[in-house]
Amino acid sequence: MDSRNDEEAPLVLVSGEDRKGRPGKSYTRDVHILSISFLLIFLAFGAAQNLETTINKDSELGTISLGILYVSFMFCSMVASLVVRLLGSKNALILGTSGYWLFVAANLKPSWITMVPASLYLGFAASIIWVGQGTYLTSIARSHAKDHKVHEGSIIGVFNGEFWAIFACHQLFGNLITLTLLKDGKEGSTSGTTLLLLVFLLIMTFGTILMFFIRKIEGEDGKEPVGGSSMGLVDSLVSLPRLIITPLLDVRMLLIVPLLAYSGLQQAFVWAEFTKEIVTPAIGVSGVGGAMAVYGALDAVCSITAGRFTSGLSSITFIVSGGAVAQASIFLWLLLGYRTTSGVLGTVYPLIMAAVLGIGDGILNTQISALLALLFKHDTEGAFAQLKVWQSASIAIVFFLSPYISLQAMVIVMLVMVCVSLLSFLVLALKVESVFTREE
Repeated sequence: MDSRNDEEAPLVLVSGEDRKGRPGKSYTRDVHILSISFLLIFLAFGAAQNLETTINKDSELGTISLGILYVSFMFCSMVASLVVRLLGSKNALILGTSGYWLFVAANLKPSWITMVPASLYLGFAASIIWVGQGTYLTSIARSHAKDHKVHEGSIIGVFNGEFWAIFACHQLFGNLITLTLLKDGKEGSTSGTTLLLLVFLLIMTFGTILMFFIRKIEGEDGKEPVGGSSMGLVDSLVSLPRLIITPLLDVRMLLIVPLLAYSGLQQAFVWAEFTKEIVTPAIGVSGVGGAMAVYGALDAVCSITAGRFTSGLSSITFIVSGGAVAQASIFLWLLLGYRTTSGVLGTVYPLIMAAVLGIGDGILNTQISALLALLFKHDTEGAFAQLKVWQSASIAIVFFLSPYISLQAMVIVMLVMVCVSLLSFLVLALKVESVFTREE
């Protein structure tokens, strides 16, 4: 078989020539530190993002800032793989935290002069921190599997499960902090908002400091630019179009793209539509925090559970199918039978929906990361860059279109996308399985 088919057989242990790790070296410490660092940074940013359209209402500054952020995120994700390769994943992670800190700081003095540059820079920072995260977590999972002589697919699943479970808790903790400091409707109070943002900046500072304590990936010191030692920065930039386009020439990536796009759409649907059109009319603005806490809690539980059951492509296929069907059932409920009611059921229904949507998000986060790590081991940075390109593009589209289309139209779009993405993913699974069968 050719080298391309070698990539299609991801469930073998990494060969000894890929890493020079010492036997028995454990990387679980780095997973813990990375996960907690992301939790601290994103519990602050996530809660600030949830408040953006509330505290910056004038001239739609908050909404437009978020739209600019995700458009910048999309375009910067196209070059993120090159930046991460040049910097190394640890340095990219540390630099990436600066964008989130500056964005929250800009909200202390919100204006077009502060928010637009902060949003643009955060788009760049977000692209490298997320490509760096995917690259780093995958690399240490492979090294851990090789050093301990265990199944690579299982370790990738466990490491991703722990990361996404801890990360998902940012919705819970961030909303609890917001509810505590902005109780009694103080979100409109300058002093209340300022105190909240300062607390967030302090938390994010701890998260950034913590990032310094993860260990560099062995072999990344003095990492050569993409293409070899003879290639300088200018040559790397010239090769950039190839780096962006090459992953899309792989039919496996093309079959995954609908799933990548849907993963961003379903997140944006929860942020932009579900809280506004479903939760608020049923249980009021004060219930949004509670619904998002339920969403985050189930997201976390499902992330770590799905990660523990991940062992290879077959398990990923089964788990992703279950998550897609669960979310599709919510969209069908909204489209065909849901009506806002009063009483206990009026409160319970949105919470049930939040729980199921959280379960689906936890499944997609862990399984997509594991899938990319297993199928694209020779271009990890490029694969995770594609993930963020399609996710951020989908999120930006939802933010810009949300004011102009109805909830029913949005739900139809979501239902079509979940069906298309699942069908495309199943075709991928059959294709890869057929390769295994021919090789046997």
